[in-house]
Amino acid sequence: MAEAEHGIGTPDVDDEAGAPAERTRGPRRVAALLAVAIVAYLLDLGSKMLVVAKLEHRDPIVLIEGVLKFEAVRNPGAAFGFGEAFTVVFTVIAAAVIVVIIRLARKLYSAPWAVALGLLLGGALGNLTDRIFRAPGVFEGAVVDFIAPAHFAVFNLADSAIVCGGFLIVILSFKGLDPDGTVHKD
Repeated sequence: MAEAEHGIGTPDVDDEAGAPAERTRGPRRVAALLAVAIVAYLLDLGSKMLVVAKLEHRDPIVLIEGVLKFEAVRNPGAAFGFGEAFTVVFTVIAAAVIVVIIRLARKLYSAPWAVALGLLLGGALGNLTDRIFRAPGVFEGAVVDFIAPAHFAVFNLADSAIVCGGFLIVILSFKGLDPDGTVHKD
């Protein structure tokens, strides 16, 4: 019974018409995906605009001495600065991820998957925006990173959204929950 309440397993029945609730549940899950993606994207975009305006070409802001600081860094590569010569490839990969998420959204009936995919979509759009619109040019732009923990790579909120969304997808997959709301018991 608890699984049906959360959109897992067999479809619920709408109380009024006796029709499957999944007809309305799917569009609501897509709306949730889009809402999460928009929030993640806007937080990333706003933070990068603030960093470029207030922190770039200035000394880092130390939040916790020896642990965490904000430092503006332009990253043309992937995570940890790898692949600086492949900026165009990362742009194409980000665009492909966005297309896959949009196609998958049509079959989305799981709220947890909506959140996970929304985080991935918002993060991918955030970094893709940098790759398209930032210097040195279209499809070669460097991503603005600024969260700099000690002994770790500098990253941004889009990267955080991507990692959190990916981590959630791994958990959902291990639990056997599919994007369409079905559960696989192994």
